[in-house]
Amino acid sequence: MPIRKRGALALLLGTALVATVTTGCGTTSENADGKAEPKPCGGAGGKYTIGVSQANVAEPYRERMDADIRQAATAVPQFTVHFADAQQDNSKQVEQVENFITQQVDLLIISPNEASPLTSVVKKAYERGIPVLVLDRKVNGDAYTSFIGADNFDIGRRAGEFVAQTLLPGGGRVAELKGLAGSSPAKERSDGFRLGIGGKAIEVVASADGDWLRDRGRQQADALLKGTPGVQVVYAHNDPMGEGAYLAAQDAGLSGIQIVGIDGLPIEAGGIKAVEAGRLAATFVYPTGGKEAVDSARKILVDCQQVPKVQGLAIERVTKDNAAEVYARLNAGG
Repeated sequence: MPIRKRGALALLLGTALVATVTTGCGTTSENADGKAEPKPCGGAGGKYTIGVSQANVAEPYRERMDADIRQAATAVPQFTVHFADAQQDNSKQVEQVENFITQQVDLLIISPNEASPLTSVVKKAYERGIPVLVLDRKVNGDAYTSFIGADNFDIGRRAGEFVAQTLLPGGGRVAELKGLAGSSPAKERSDGFRLGIGGKAIEVVASADGDWLRDRGRQQADALLKGTPGVQVVYAHNDPMGEGAYLAAQDAGLSGIQIVGIDGLPIEAGGIKAVEAGRLAATFVYPTGGKEAVDSARKILVDCQQVPKVQGLAIERVTKDNAAEVYARLNAGG
């Protein structure tokens, strides 16, 4: 039985609201050609089901993203949220999104495992009139309502500048642990890093895919450090892989290697505490966007408002000098 009830009033408002579909206001229905037609916004008196399609919950970052969505949604009595974990399996995530479409959820929040394999099903949901909020990782094209996330290219650039200015001002050798190859942040964080170290005597002498996972990052770092002498800095695309690199360096007796990560989760097992403890030289806070996604869902479904096509989130560098303050502030909701 469909979750969403589609009112006949859509037929009266269809033509007038076509333009608003592309910017995410209101719910929609389909016409005979399979293209989306707008549905009237139910407003504060409605009840809405949201499907959350998560790439995986093996990463602490994604576990925190789901927790942020869950917590923010508790403040919206009109919302019921269903979560699906794709476990880093593109086919499974496509199937889960298809199920959300069949169930006629009122809004889809998705963090795609990889861009290309998920693009078609996200487009399908969007064209069926379901507002789609894409979190953190992108899809190809623009068939979605809004992208919410920080600038991965810029965060990579800032990581590169930190390495060039602080860790290796006289030049040096870097190994890079990348995220999942087909995910948009992996490419953007890598490209941005190279811009950040541009013009300096710094060489990325080795790189490998750590798939965003600590154990995989540790395994890959072990091979990189043993096979590439002289590495002074490891740039990891996220903190768990950075922690894996730290363990690999310890195992190899390479205590002088410095490690830079990304995520900066304000939890005991997160990157900020790793900076405080000296395991990471720095990390960069990359907000999950969970709260912002729920805020956008409320604007679309409850307040009947449009949301921007791109919603950028702030980046913050964390070193030992400010780690304690950032940790306290983020946990205080500041």
